[in-house]
Amino acid sequence: MESLRVALGSRSYPIHIGEGILDERALYLPYVTAGAAVVTNTVVAPLYLPRVRKVLEAAGARVTEIVVEDGEQAKRWQTLERIFDAMLAARLGRDSLVVALGGGVVGDLAGFAAAVYLRGVAFVQVPTTLLAQVDSSVGGKTAINHARGKNMVGAFHQPSAVIADVAVLDTLPDRELRAGLAEVIKHAVALDVPFMEWLEKNVEKLLARERGSIGYAVRRCCELKAAIVAADEREAGVRALLNFGHTFGHAIEAGTGYGAWLHGEAISAGMVMAAELSARAGLLAKADAVRVKQLLARAGLPVAGPALAAERLLELMAVDKKAAQGKLRFVLLEGIGRAALRGGFDERQVLEAIVAAAQ
Repeated sequence: MESLRVALGSRSYPIHIGEGILDERALYLPYVTAGAAVVTNTVVAPLYLPRVRKVLEAAGARVTEIVVEDGEQAKRWQTLERIFDAMLAARLGRDSLVVALGGGVVGDLAGFAAAVYLRGVAFVQVPTTLLAQVDSSVGGKTAINHARGKNMVGAFHQPSAVIADVAVLDTLPDRELRAGLAEVIKHAVALDVPFMEWLEKNVEKLLARERGSIGYAVRRCCELKAAIVAADEREAGVRALLNFGHTFGHAIEAGTGYGAWLHGEAISAGMVMAAELSARAGLLAKADAVRVKQLLARAGLPVAGPALAAERLLELMAVDKKAAQGKLRFVLLEGIGRAALRGGFDERQVLEAIVAAAQ
């Protein structure tokens, strides 16, 4: 097992990465009090809920199980109400612990519930997908979706710990694994040239679930994200760079109906669009835009958006959280490993980039 730390002063916390650590009692013990609510979904519950319940009970917790539906559609008010109902029925107090056992959807949902239940209780992230292990479980961004946009209702609420057991990825469907690789590639393309080069040499090993390669990718992404979060917890500056491809990708998710495209699939197509816009703006060499697209294609990810009009995507992007003074801003590339937040684009430039990226 390796442990990293997200340095946020009194709210600092560890990220534990290893094989077979899902039910390591010592990792949960510092955060367990009288009661714990484990939020998970219908897919993960049969696989890992009994193990997590057993370890929490061994640590002295009275456990409440809350199983929600699988998929992006769970990130809504009705599901949040179900979680609150179960926690209140169990009489969980401010000293209780919420455990998010699942992928990014469960982490966002359970984290938001923890942020607002009794004005805030502790929670631990136990990510079970590659996407959650490399990205969404770290950094304290929690939210549910709104019909007008993804993650538009939420809160910053840092976990007490992240426990990433790479062994659980053995049960991850291939499509979910590939979706997680989109976020791995995003970290490299936006922030780290050597990591990009490593991915170009090792992407097939990741697809084959080679444990050493998976472990390295999880650790490197967590190192990069921990440093960014420590520097800019609430996304006032450099943390926005982690949203490379997300302005386009979130619009794809909203436009297709949450769940039709997995988050990572939408971000993959969004990165191709963002790279194309970067090249058209004269920021990125065309060869590097092609390089990004080729790596995503090798990872088995979509490199073209859905059958949605470019004008519709532009309309959906209008509610993006990076907009300033009513104007869209995009995380673009000034080179591989050098992302930057840029604005000043007219609609025609953006529409042309969307169309060209699909070709």
